[in-house]
Amino acid sequence: MTLENGLFDVPAGKLPVIITHLQMHAAPALKDITLPEGVTFRQVTPTLEWYRDVFNRVGTQEWLWTERLELTDTDLQAILDNPDVAFFTLSKDGQDEALLELDFRQKDECELAYFGMTRALIGSGAGRYLMNQAITRAWAQNITRFHVHTCTADSPQAVGFYIRSGFTPFKRQIEIEDDPRLTGFLPRDTAPAIPII
Repeated sequence: MTLENGLFDVPAGKLPVIITHLQMHAAPALKDITLPEGVTFRQVTPTLEWYRDVFNRVGTQEWLWTERLELTDTDLQAILDNPDVAFFTLSKDGQDEALLELDFRQKDECELAYFGMTRALIGSGAGRYLMNQAITRAWAQNITRFHVHTCTADSPQAVGFYIRSGFTPFKRQIEIEDDPRLTGFLPRDTAPAIPII
């Protein structure tokens, strides 16, 4: 399908986003980063309840992440139990405030499946530390490609952050989906920075 230049009406109730795909084919040089005081990093063996709570607080409330919340218990548990998927978090004052998910299920590749923090850590420098951990742990495995995608419903800083981290954009897509706040899947006051039309 080819898109012509111009403006296109999006039906009410639909949510259009532009997805940017980024990748790297070798580990970049990393600067040593110290975690902010009171913040700790650890690998997690997540329960359904833990995962849904952190996923919701990191991604859904601000950025309308819904994909994993739409999964059945059985389907989500299969991902959480898969030895080729690794989960990490940052904790502040005993509360888990970040999600790092590395997916090695594709041979020779790692997908940065989810990466984000709550407002409790944004702007603290913890994001750079978390990304360094992601890069180090991805390239510690036998991979030839590390990739991620983000979209215009996500943080406006995401693409720039990924580029500064060593990823290179290589593809864009347009996705149109039902606005989950209008289908009743999410409350209408979720992600107030993204207008409902």
